[in-house]
Amino acid sequence: MAQFPYRDRWALVTGASMGIGEAFARALAERGMNLVLCARSADRLQALAADIASAHGVRTHVVAADLGQPGAAADAWARASDGRDIHLLVNNAGFGLHGRFEQLPRDRQGEMIALNCTAVLELAHLALNAMRPRGDGGIINVASIVAYQPVPWMATYAATKAFVLSLSQALAEENRGSGVRILCVSPGPTPSGFQATAGTSVEPSQPGYLEPRAVVDRALAALDGGRTQVTPGAVNRVATVFGRLLPMGLTTSIARRMNEHRGA
Repeated sequence: MAQFPYRDRWALVTGASMGIGEAFARALAERGMNLVLCARSADRLQALAADIASAHGVRTHVVAADLGQPGAAADAWARASDGRDIHLLVNNAGFGLHGRFEQLPRDRQGEMIALNCTAVLELAHLALNAMRPRGDGGIINVASIVAYQPVPWMATYAATKAFVLSLSQALAEENRGSGVRILCVSPGPTPSGFQATAGTSVEPSQPGYLEPRAVVDRALAALDGGRTQVTPGAVNRVATVFGRLLPMGLTTSIARRMNEHRGA
């Protein structure tokens, strides 16, 4: 399969202000893609947009939005695509929470589902309705290695990422041969703003650790190769295999012991 055509086209990257989202933005700009950067912080986005435009000579546009709010995803897509054809959607925005399910705020868990699942669904739906008639485009949905099994103490977060993985694989099959590529990337431990929100920590010595740019480089190589899913890092790939092959009760028990006391 031919390399995905990046140059002089537009990508919409959500959660673009830091971590994996920022790394996607920089890597795509290096490939000549124009960027619509979306996150909540307008100031951070404006600074990033200016830096990227100066460094790579691409066009940039900022859409500040809280995608977890009702109607925000559709509004963000409308602003992003106003006068632009979006050829690549990177659904990266999301957050997690660490703690025992009933002790975590119910409303905050609902917000997590709205951002991690509903916004992903809505943006993918809007993107496909624009891309399929053109017979050209791509969607990258960012899940996690926790998508492959239940994870006590991050129960709702893992469930949202299982939704992203399942949805992505179904969409990839539905769109086979359409000209629209669907990729799900499932990172392992990666430093970003995620840890501060989730109340967890990640260290370079942790098995499976990768910097955001390493995750993104592997994801874009997978997109170029026409793959539908990628788990960057050998340790992380092994973890997902065990998550699927071992009895669910065993993997869930192991995940509980690993996560119960993994606080910040």
